[in-house]
Amino acid sequence: MSGYQTALAAAGVLPSSELIAVGDFKISGGRAAAAALLDLAEPPTAIFASNDNMAIGAIQVAREHGLRVPEDLSVVGFDDSEMAAVVTPALTTVRQPLAELGRIAVSLLSRLIDGQRVEALRIELATKLVVRDSTAPPPG
Repeated sequence: MSGYQTALAAAGVLPSSELIAVGDFKISGGRAAAAALLDLAEPPTAIFASNDNMAIGAIQVAREHGLRVPEDLSVVGFDDSEMAAVVTPALTTVRQPLAELGRIAVSLLSRLIDGQRVEALRIELATKLVVRDSTAPPPG
């Protein structure tokens, strides 16, 4: 959410709360959130989902609304799950460095178990946009 708001601010666009739909990280949650967005008087031309499952749900609902992905609606997920590459169209998504994330988590947990002090910290790991077939420039 912070990244979304930062990107809007950098583009000089005011955020709109009606363009934010909350889901439950499941395909069904993505379906419900996308349906709410696509039923707006001025629906979005793109949806960025919190994970790949919700993005897949959004693609399903877009089709049910008669929309083509990516020609009418771009959809982006987050995680780069195995499903992202096999769904049609293949899902553009953000890949996380899961192995590195796991190593850091285990290291921090080990330090806590050993009674070592762990300073409050913020760890930011690099992600990578994996462009596949579910995104295109906005229509018209």
